[in-house]
Amino acid sequence: MARLLVLRSAPYHRSHLSATATFLLSPSNSKHPHSASASASFPSTARRILLPSPLRVPARAIESSPGTTKQEPTPAAGEGEAQEPPPPAASAFEVEELGWGTQLAVKLRMLVAPPWKRVRKGSVLNMKLRGEISDQLKTRFSSGLSLPQICENFVKAAYDPRISGIYLHIEPLRCGWGKVDEIRRHIVDFKKSGKFVVGYMPVCGEKEYYLACACGELYAPPSAYVALFGLTVQQTFLRGVLEKVGIEPEIQRIGRYKSAGDQLARKSMSNEVREMLATLLDNIYGNWLDTISSKHGKKKEEIEEFINSGVYQVARLKEEGWITDLLYDDEVMAMLKERVAQKDKKSLRMVDYSKYSRVSKWTLGLQGGGEQIAVIRASGSITRTRSPLSVPSSGIIAEQLIEKIRTVRESEKYKAVILRIDSPGGDALASDLMWREIRLLADTKPVVASMSDVAASGGYYMAMAAPVIVAEKLTLTGSIGVVTGKFILQKLYERIDFNKEIISKGRYAELNAADQRPLRPDEAELFEKSAQNAYALFRDKAAMSRSMNVDQMETVAQGRVWSGQDAASRGLVDSLGGFSQALAIAKQKANIPHDRKVQLVEISKPSPTLPEILSGIGSSLLGVDRAVKGVLQDVTSLNGVQARMDGILFERLEDLSGENQLLLLVWISNVTNSETKTAWAINFVEKDSLVMLDTLSLDASIVRTHEGTLRVLYRGLLKLLLQFGLFISQLAVFVGNTIAIPDDMVQLIKELTISAAEVDNLCPELT
Repeated sequence: MARLLVLRSAPYHRSHLSATATFLLSPSNSKHPHSASASASFPSTARRILLPSPLRVPARAIESSPGTTKQEPTPAAGEGEAQEPPPPAASAFEVEELGWGTQLAVKLRMLVAPPWKRVRKGSVLNMKLRGEISDQLKTRFSSGLSLPQICENFVKAAYDPRISGIYLHIEPLRCGWGKVDEIRRHIVDFKKSGKFVVGYMPVCGEKEYYLACACGELYAPPSAYVALFGLTVQQTFLRGVLEKVGIEPEIQRIGRYKSAGDQLARKSMSNEVREMLATLLDNIYGNWLDTISSKHGKKKEEIEEFINSGVYQVARLKEEGWITDLLYDDEVMAMLKERVAQKDKKSLRMVDYSKYSRVSKWTLGLQGGGEQIAVIRASGSITRTRSPLSVPSSGIIAEQLIEKIRTVRESEKYKAVILRIDSPGGDALASDLMWREIRLLADTKPVVASMSDVAASGGYYMAMAAPVIVAEKLTLTGSIGVVTGKFILQKLYERIDFNKEIISKGRYAELNAADQRPLRPDEAELFEKSAQNAYALFRDKAAMSRSMNVDQMETVAQGRVWSGQDAASRGLVDSLGGFSQALAIAKQKANIPHDRKVQLVEISKPSPTLPEILSGIGSSLLGVDRAVKGVLQDVTSLNGVQARMDGILFERLEDLSGENQLLLLVWISNVTNSETKTAWAINFVEKDSLVMLDTLSLDASIVRTHEGTLRVLYRGLLKLLLQFGLFISQLAVFVGNTIAIPDDMVQLIKELTISAAEVDNLCPELT
């Protein structure tokens, strides 16, 4: 009989919690029954690491009301100081042999599985890791990779007797180091099942090799691109560009290290931001050297010397033992075919990522037990309300997430909650509303925040509401600060002969409306005070949530971004690890024995929508798919005070968002032929353009008042987009550095470039 394996979340040890988590959670000082210590109920087993003492968490787990905490604050490291960092994260899962009864049940389920979920015995799971990796679950109609599904596939494959091993294609990655560490742990733990995991790497950079070297064997083609030169961090600045077109940004960023807004307000990097970025780069590079040196059994200095020699030849990687051999893809598959004893002349029997993701855990006996733990995922930029452009991947929409949180809070079937966060922040008000709901949720049941690539600014605002925070070593954490701003367009208006007059009542009525003149001194003072007030609220709530006084929090706030490891040593994070670490902590806080199976319920699990289905079948007109709507959603939602790690952020400019106004005015400022402008204004009269303008969140009165002008701007921008795709793609590149436009969007725009004749056919009124 085949040997079947079950994989469970690895238990964590109390030493995995940071030194700042000092308050004992016990029945005598807990606010809810779920938080009682569970160590006494854990059965003794020789295969498990037992908790020698109950979990210790900060006082905010005990006192969760919005008022001032009564407990003595835990000491926080002073500025520049760092407490002893917590030990490394626990493994992703453990492997155990199943009993004969479970093995029989699994075999029966495999026999009755539907055809689209069947896998032939002796198959190799082929996963291609490239590009962006989302922290959200994906439907079968969604494109792209999903971190939870990648990790689940590793677990299922280690357990599945039909899978002989895994063949990983590792291409250039566009995700953070937190997700890479999560995948890397699963590769390491998968190898403990006794099955092979072979990596293939045609393009080798630092991040790709960091992941690939965890494989049991690593191959590359003889012509592989190699660029192991070291790591860099950069920041771009647009102040000079804006000055040339007559745009003066008024940016208020509160926090010495707050870099959001610097792209618009400065022409060079500030000393504080330089210090912050240098520290983050040291952490990332140091971790990379530690991992690679440990893998090859060499000193860090030897690895650094090798990198500093400039590694661009793949043959050098083989000579130094960094890869197993130089083979083409077909040669690797031929080798694997022999390894799995496939005798026929057909190609290697493989199952791809997409198909294997549809294999249910129930089929493999991995379904959970009686207790249920809710998983709420929050990924992307934060907005408060849903807009007409919102799609399932539009980021974190506060009103929707709050509904999910309330549903979980009111349900008694969930014993604990894992809040999975991957967000650089966004709307400050939305972040605060979600913070409140998470605090209320923590009053009723244990809540553990698990942070992925980034939980900064508004993302950290959400996380700090949870009693326990878990982060990866390199999770971008903190950025406790706010930024707001607006454009002064006086010189630009003069350049394009545009005039704007405002009739107002009230001393500060024109604060947000008047962009045709600089702010008066009293307006500038009020503008700054409003930003300072938003920062104080954020900082004070962070201090209360993390059981610090305000002065202690101020030393780690100021908009500074920390790595997860540095954040843990400064009291902003309690434990280092990934999702499995958060699950182990949630089980203990819910008084669930660590070796008992639980059922994870994905509260944010997406369901396929009609746009997703259509997008999965084929691209829409001109190839503009859901990525375009995602970009427009991100652009139109950036209004008001923002708690964000980075991004273009503006105050509301009438009813047209600053980003749209900027792009439109930059376009019209380059149209110097007044006759052309007049001709477009006369001929641009189609009603369909009004519908499109409305999807950009324009108020109806603005559309009616400036109908002719807006029609000209919209159709002219459309023509430029079509006819000068390369130019717009370059614009998207530098704008993408500030509003997080995906690289896929840039490539998409390049593909939209068509000839002038085709443009005239699409826009005959412009010929």
